[in-house]
Amino acid sequence: MQAAPAEPPVFKLPPRDPRLADRLKDYPSDIFGERLYQSIELMERYSIELAIDLVRRLGVLGHLDDWRTSSELCQILGFRPRFCLALEWLLERLVETDCIDVRRAGGDRLYRLQQSPGMPDLRRFRQMTLNVDRANGPTLDLLDHAATVYPTIARGELTAEQVLFDPKGIDLWLGYFHNDNPTYAVNNWAAALVATEHVSSLPRLRILEVGAGAGSGSEILLQCLGKQQLLTSIERYSVTEPNAFFRRRAQRGLTSRFKDVPFEFTTLDLNHPWPAQIAPPHEFDLIYAVNVFHVSKDLLFSLKQAASMLREGGWLVIGECVRPRSNQPIYPELMFQNLDSFNDVQTDPDIRPRPGFLTPEQWRIAFERSEFAETAIAPDIEKIREFYPHFFTGAICGQKA
Repeated sequence: MQAAPAEPPVFKLPPRDPRLADRLKDYPSDIFGERLYQSIELMERYSIELAIDLVRRLGVLGHLDDWRTSSELCQILGFRPRFCLALEWLLERLVETDCIDVRRAGGDRLYRLQQSPGMPDLRRFRQMTLNVDRANGPTLDLLDHAATVYPTIARGELTAEQVLFDPKGIDLWLGYFHNDNPTYAVNNWAAALVATEHVSSLPRLRILEVGAGAGSGSEILLQCLGKQQLLTSIERYSVTEPNAFFRRRAQRGLTSRFKDVPFEFTTLDLNHPWPAQIAPPHEFDLIYAVNVFHVSKDLLFSLKQAASMLREGGWLVIGECVRPRSNQPIYPELMFQNLDSFNDVQTDPDIRPRPGFLTPEQWRIAFERSEFAETAIAPDIEKIREFYPHFFTGAICGQKA
């Protein structure tokens, strides 16, 4: 007997726990305040609505009458094997709606339909998210664009790179990785504030930025350094970005806005030895990166290379989307998880059991194994997640011994 469709749930945005504001009291309230909280809550819900839409379009529900893994479903539906991780993410989103049940069998997660989900209400949740902040549009647009190509990617007709980095896709990425986009800019702010705090007492400052993209992270870091009267301390700022298009945009924007900063613009492949590409070891006081290290093929190798480039007492500060708990699906993954660069990584049971974003514990272990004497994560996600599960932004920092 086919399961009856679930009744459309009444959605009410839960009030922000006052403990969240207390944990974020040292951060700018216009960046980390109520609008960000509501935006993230609604993005999470919007990604669930997209997941419901996708499992319907992919024909998954008709094969969940018995317990199945995502790999088994990919075989049944003729999807390419690599799509099983993305499909598992979609199924986990529906677990949150109680429409799909999940159980463990050995190391596998098995899924079975409990009741058919109602029809997704994308228009309503999109409008609710825009009503909170019109600047949420770029994230919603990129989520929509990424979702539309899931069936094509699942069937192996095109790669995610081909469809997400065409001219339309590039424009969407530029809008997303922008400081006017609040749910992305918070990553830049978290990293920049922590980095500025750690280098504020230095008489000179040599900075290496890894994977700068179009320069949004650089811009916020320099703003924060400028507020502390530290721009004149910068002796060297090496901005690295492997993509020539993004690197040129960063160069144009940064050199026009920060005319007295001694920039260098070059490339760096974080998966190959750094000294041969950039500078001799022990050259930098600060190595800075936003949303880069989680795509390193060998995370420990890249972290150790960063450590080798720091002087004694120097800091590595990385802004990352942090997964609060293992196996917890989070909305940004919908945009990234089909990209080869997101998936082609070495896994490790302690540090990175699967591709994608890491938990606070996994980042701590990775830093401790990479010659950093002191490791900290800010804001304190390990405390925040005890009462709020949807805070995903963190700056992980380690000091060179």
